[in-house]
Parts: sequence; structure tokens; C-alpha cells
Amino acid sequence: MLKVRSLQAGYGKLKVLKSISLHISPGEIVTIIGANGAGKTTLLETLVALIDARSGSIVFNNENIENISPEKIVKKGCTLIPEGRHVFNTLSVKENLILGGYTKIHHRSKEQQQEALDYIYSLFPILNERGTQLAGTLSGGEQQMLAIGRALMSDPKLILLDEPSIGLAPLIVKDIFATIQKLRENGNTILLIEQNAKAALGIADRGYVMETGQIVLEGSADDLLNNNDVQRAYLGKDYKSIDE
Repeated sequence: MLKVRSLQAGYGKLKVLKSISLHISPGEIVTIIGANGAGKTTLLETLVALIDARSGSIVFNNENIENISPEKIVKKGCTLIPEGRHVFNTLSVKENLILGGYTKIHHRSKEQQQEALDYIYSLFPILNERGTQLAGTLSGGEQQMLAIGRALMSDPKLILLDEPSIGLAPLIVKDIFATIQKLRENGNTILLIEQNAKAALGIADRGYVMETGQIVLEGSADDLLNNNDVQRAYLGKDYKSIDE
């Protein structure tokens, strides 16, 4: 579904991504773990054209997308849920969701739009209850649910998730990660950026370890969980999965 080859990107004269290569197959949950400053967010923003790729290729569903606009990438089925949620604070929950489906607005009937909303509400019933509430008054966990729901309104095939657990209580984190697994069951493919390596590798099929703008290690989730270097750097000596 996604093939990235020798991707380089950065800010001004600063090179952040240094020849990144990775791939994601349909139906996978793939995670990228790494310390702050490794370039993980820059990678996601480059994949959706918020940052220009300097060289290399990004192929999504057999089509090069590194030179097209962010909105066209969303239309093609790839969407980003950014770190920090970035909901529209002064708009209601329902208005945020409707904006998430903007690229589909001319292709959906009112019935189809309501079906899309109903799907979001089935995943997050609290959003239906909070429909008229301003998004900025929601709790952090509810805002993360809204950010996920808003992204789903564009009917994505590939979801890029940037630090969904940041700032959330452990019980809410567990619910969010259960939702990520449910999204995969419902046909989505997930690329997950997450500092909580225990949680990410606990639900992922495969993973990449990123350091200073480079992929330094890749493998199955189990292989990375059992890798001594990964354990020391990201899991701690006595790691546990999110379910423990």
C-alpha cells in the first residue's frame, strides 16, 4: 500500500530525514518508535505533503504522491491524525466531524454523510452525546477520539497516527489503542508513531526504530520486543505490554 524509498526532507538548510525507506502492506499496523527529535513527525508530515520531499519517492497504492497537494493525498485515501489533536476549538464536535469529510462533501448524499457520522458514533458514543459541545471544552481523551473520528470522515485507507497517547491517562490510552485495533479489523491500514513503545509494539505487526532521521532497525513486533537494544533504549529492563 505504501512504499517509501530513499526519502529526504527537512527545514531550510536542516536535513531531518536521511534516506528513509519503509513499506506498509494493506491491513497492517506498523509502528515507528524513537526518541524525541528522531524525525518521526517530520516523516509523517512529508508523507502527506505538509513538508516537501527533497528527494526519494513515496508510492501510495501504486501511485507516486510526493509531488501532489495534501488535499489530493487525503482524497486518495491517506490521512494524518496529528500529534496534539488540533481540533477546531471554537466549533462543535459535529462541525469538526463534518469538516473532516470535506473532501467527500460533493460525492456524498445526506444519507451517506449521516452513515459516516453514525459509524464514528458507533466507535465513540461520547461524541454523539457531545455533538453540540464546543470541541475546545472536551477532555484530552475526548479530543483524541474526535481527532480520530474527524480523520475517519474522509474514508481513509491508510491512517497516519502521530503520538495518540500523549498527555492521556493510562485507561484512556488503553481505550485508544483498542480502537486502533478495531480500525484495522474494519479495513484500515495504520502507520503509528508512538513514544510508548510498549503499547505500540503490543498491537503492531511490524516496527521500525528511527534515530537521527534514519531507520536503524526493523522487524516484527515480537522481534523488536525481544531485542536487547530496543529493550534498553525504549522499553526499560522490565517491560510489560499494554494489556498487562
